Amino acid sequence: MKRRTHSHSSKRQEISALTGRLRRQARKITGPRRAILTILRNHPHPLTNKEIFGAMPKGQCDLATIYRAMHMLERMQMVKRFDFGDGAARFELVGEGQDGHHHHLVCTQCARVVEIDECFPQEIESRIATANGFTEVTHKLEFFGICPRCR
Repeated sequence: MKRRTHSHSSKRQEISALTGRLRRQARKITGPRRAILTILRNHPHPLTNKEIFGAMPKGQCDLATIYRAMHMLERMQMVKRFDFGDGAARFELVGEGQDGHHHHLVCTQCARVVEIDECFPQEIESRIATANGFTEVTHKLEFFGICPRCR
């Protein structure tokens, strides 16, 4: 594996920069959207819609509003969806102009998530694509195991 730098600076973006991205695409800055962006910005790992809902101030919005907002943010490429094989989509902020490409190590016991800074070299993707006649190949890779706390 080759070391690639994966920037997670999007989590450190000011809320005004994040809401500015919404405004540039003619989207309203609602209280629930601002709260969702704040929660995602402050959390170190991808969150499910239910986890976002649980972190919201009581009575701020309902779960359906979060599902709709996350769908919109994903279409706008402000968040990236991750699937850790448990049937729950998880979302993480993506910095403007970034693709959010990185990998995770997930504990199968407690669901602890560790972000992996290493990635396969571009040459492997190119070789696989060429051998099979594909173009524009990318990949998603998640590792699963038991963390030290659960051993």
